[in-house]
Amino acid sequence: MLFLNKLLPLFVLPVGLVVLLLIFALWRKKRWPVVAAIGLLYAGSTPFVGNRLIGWMESRWPAVPVAQAESADAVVVLGGILGPRTDPGLVPNFLETSERFEAGIALLQAGRAGHLVFTGARMSWRDRVTTEGDELKLLAAARGVAPEKILVTGDVGNTADEAAAVAVLMKLQGWRRVILVTTGWHMPRSAWLFRRAGVAFTAFPVDFRLDRGRSVTAIDFVPKAEAWQLTETALREVYGNAFYRVFR
Repeated sequence: MLFLNKLLPLFVLPVGLVVLLLIFALWRKKRWPVVAAIGLLYAGSTPFVGNRLIGWMESRWPAVPVAQAESADAVVVLGGILGPRTDPGLVPNFLETSERFEAGIALLQAGRAGHLVFTGARMSWRDRVTTEGDELKLLAAARGVAPEKILVTGDVGNTADEAAAVAVLMKLQGWRRVILVTTGWHMPRSAWLFRRAGVAFTAFPVDFRLDRGRSVTAIDFVPKAEAWQLTETALREVYGNAFYRVFR
């Protein structure tokens, strides 16, 4: 399961396929794998392809204004928000998914729910003693959220663990429905896993990457590293969806 979940994507995603094609070309002394690798590298690194793939993932759950979000018992903010640890007194390192944190606070302060939940991702490889949820709780309290309204789940390692932990917390608290906050492209997989865990939720996706009002121009066909990242992210989510549906 570890190989299928963590290692196999390295070979089926574009960067892995490019490497495999080049290795095959050297081994068999063939030209077509080199051409295929260059074509794949070019296509995957163009904003046209990257934006379309990430936009397809995001389109399945459109954005919702805070004021129009359905009321619930709690706001659940999925992890993956903090970067490397900083020393006390320094500004925390937020990843590009920081909108999840901001949305959770905004929904709570708007009265859409009575509690704010962070998940207990333990990130030992980042030299953290506490979980991410513990640290986010402190940051939310510093932003004016009453500490008694903030809860942190037990330890989790992935989105499936988060769904299971939230299901347990809901039973303990007697909650019936939560607002689920995560990145737009991550919402399809998250929604499926939370449904499978028996969690009733209202989706609140954030951090959308595609500017839907922007027209396609010639620059969209010029390779960029950012576009390659979007392509990899979207395809990794597709793989993640398939993995959980087949092997879990």
